[in-house]
Amino acid sequence: MNLAQGIEGSNAALNIGIFTLFVAITLVIVFRASRTSKTAVDYYAAGHAFTGPQNGIAISGDYLSAASFLGIAGAIAVAGYDGFLYSIGFLVAWLIALLLVAELLRNTGKYTMGDVLAFRMRQRPVRAASAVSTLAVSFFYLLAQMAGAGGLVALLLGIDNAGGQAAVIGVVGAIMIIYVIIGGMRGTTWVQIIKATLLIIGAGVMTVWVLGKFGFNLSSVLGGAVERGGEAGSKLLDPGGRYGADGTSKIDFVSLSLALVLGTAGLPHVLMRFYTVPSAREARRSVVWAIWLIGLFYLFSLVLGYGAGALVGPDVIAGAPGGENSAAPLLAFALGGTVLLGLISAVAFATILAVVAGLTITASASFAHDVYANVIKKGTVDDKAQEVRVARITALVIGALAIVGGIAANGQNIAFLVALAFAVAASANLPTILYSLFWKRFNTSGALWSIYGGLAVCVVLIVFSPAVSGGAKPMFSGVDFHWFPLSNPGIVSIPVSFLLGYLGTIFSKERNDAKYAEMEVRSLTGAHAEKAVTH
Repeated sequence: MNLAQGIEGSNAALNIGIFTLFVAITLVIVFRASRTSKTAVDYYAAGHAFTGPQNGIAISGDYLSAASFLGIAGAIAVAGYDGFLYSIGFLVAWLIALLLVAELLRNTGKYTMGDVLAFRMRQRPVRAASAVSTLAVSFFYLLAQMAGAGGLVALLLGIDNAGGQAAVIGVVGAIMIIYVIIGGMRGTTWVQIIKATLLIIGAGVMTVWVLGKFGFNLSSVLGGAVERGGEAGSKLLDPGGRYGADGTSKIDFVSLSLALVLGTAGLPHVLMRFYTVPSAREARRSVVWAIWLIGLFYLFSLVLGYGAGALVGPDVIAGAPGGENSAAPLLAFALGGTVLLGLISAVAFATILAVVAGLTITASASFAHDVYANVIKKGTVDDKAQEVRVARITALVIGALAIVGGIAANGQNIAFLVALAFAVAASANLPTILYSLFWKRFNTSGALWSIYGGLAVCVVLIVFSPAVSGGAKPMFSGVDFHWFPLSNPGIVSIPVSFLLGYLGTIFSKERNDAKYAEMEVRSLTGAHAEKAVTH
């Protein structure tokens, strides 16, 4: 029996049992956390009660999705050097979050990105725009994770029919809704901490195991992958294997890299994490912890990817259910058989569950706080419990939509959905945040032009890109209506968003230097920040 068959014939009951144990433990924690989630500050920002290290672990849990665990290891196993470049892009992105965003955002905001923009601009239009952008990024990210759950089920549990996969997507969505509605940010954060700990420990154990098989010599691991790869193996250590075929593919890689590096600092579920700590200093510490943990994990992924190439082989990986995404589970089966595969399966499911919970609470908070409380009610909501109830109802609606969307997107190009989320965040959110924090002249018109313009350009270019039709692995096969040559629009949409923000600002006469001065002092010193986040 080869390894691909081993995945299909693995002990599904063991996999489900381990995952059920994780869900049971985390649900107990969520219920306990709900006892102290009474106010809006508790529900949205966990009462600012987490330390920097705790929040750093939770951020790494939010960031290291199933795409990081399964996708990057598979990309390295099959594409080698070019696959590892994804890790570099994801990791370098955190320097932008650390140096330009984390501390300033924590000092200026309250719960959401809309708080930062509304501090010096007209409340209702910028909060509405911020909510639209947040919901767009969160929804497409949710689609990718929910669809990934269906693919993971096909790979690990042997459920290869659409109905069975749809049922599991529904179960994952239902558990996620329970986490968010009951536990709020406090419960979700503890789920993230547990998940991140399990993921890094699991990846670390597999890394040591792989190195042990090769005499703890990384060069031997790389040599084994090259040898097992046959003719294609000789290219695993050289750049350009995946993105060096022609000029267009090289530009596409630059575009993708821009989206990944700049999009991270604009991801709403990452930005919201900076409000769960009591001070800007702790926000900065949390990002430092996240950088170390995420960097450590990506070093593990390098060994896991090449280890899968050496011990399993790219041909077996490509032929298994899930293709490249099967590399890490196949490696687990090769190392430790059914038991290790069951543990890794549970970690992969937990990864999806935790990420979708973080995305859901972010989207629900943005709607309840920005749209309901400040746009619809015009900031006159006296009962904060009412705002929290709206957030819980919104989480239920978003969860239901994510389940339906995930079922519809099951089997589709998941990488496309993730790339869209990062591209939207980089195109709409980050330019607006940076302008708001650092440009005195920036105003409401500039923010609206940047957010709506960046969002529109990004989505239009992706719709008419080879990622949707006409490409090697398009979302819709059998049709070809693409005219934009790149799969990721970042190299175009990000500069356009910055330009639109600039033009919208200079064409408007609105200006409030005094408010910017106040915001600058607050963002750089933290003065009055505690008052801002507790009232």
